[in-house]
Amino acid sequence: MTELFHRHPANPLLTAADIPAHVASAFNPAATEIDGEVLLLVRVEDARGLSVLWVARSRDGVSDWRVDESPLLFPVEIYEEWGCEDGRITFVPELGEWVIAYTAYSHLGPAVALARTRDFQSVERLGVVLSPENKDAALFPRRIDGQWVLLHRPVSGGTGHMWLASSPDLVHWGHANVVLRARGAAWWDGARIGGGAQPLETPEGWLLLYHGVKQMVSGPVYRVGLALLDRDQPWHAVARTDEWVFA
Repeated sequence: MTELFHRHPANPLLTAADIPAHVASAFNPAATEIDGEVLLLVRVEDARGLSVLWVARSRDGVSDWRVDESPLLFPVEIYEEWGCEDGRITFVPELGEWVIAYTAYSHLGPAVALARTRDFQSVERLGVVLSPENKDAALFPRRIDGQWVLLHRPVSGGTGHMWLASSPDLVHWGHANVVLRARGAAWWDGARIGGGAQPLETPEGWLLLYHGVKQMVSGPVYRVGLALLDRDQPWHAVARTDEWVFA
């Protein structure tokens, strides 16, 4: 297998010790660029197991991280009473804003929620847009055929496939289509799959970095794979790696 990715020798770049609060862990960040800096939206979990999303900034994306004094997204509404988890950030040129897709977790289960921001200092919540059990959502950066498109991962019967939904206004979503399926059996992505970073537009199509799960006796094993969706009809998968590319 050709190695496409290499871990940076400075890892870990951020730990719980960098967060200006008593927390248990810092992980699963989303990333973007703003004002010439790299910005991470880090999932931070406290000792209860509840998560918030916290902003950190760096000029080179490696060192001298400046972490905000308080989280950007934290439980406010009943639908996120148990935490805000696993944000994905998409800059949307048409809006001049970033849209954050995150998992809103409550006693009703994990749901997909959206929020908008211009500066990562305040957010406008759009609320839950896809009901439980659903997570791993990421917004495409532009409309396709006049509609916004959202990648998401509902779960049914213990198996999670990747779907697309569309919306005219970022609030009302429908027209669901399965775009990638968990392959089942012994495959590295056999148990379930889900989106990673926001879809990246290339001349060949939309590049997806997605995670796959294989259920082992010792627990689930997560790895990363690649897929390519049609540029004009992203509900059609053009290509998908048979092997994982990062683990």
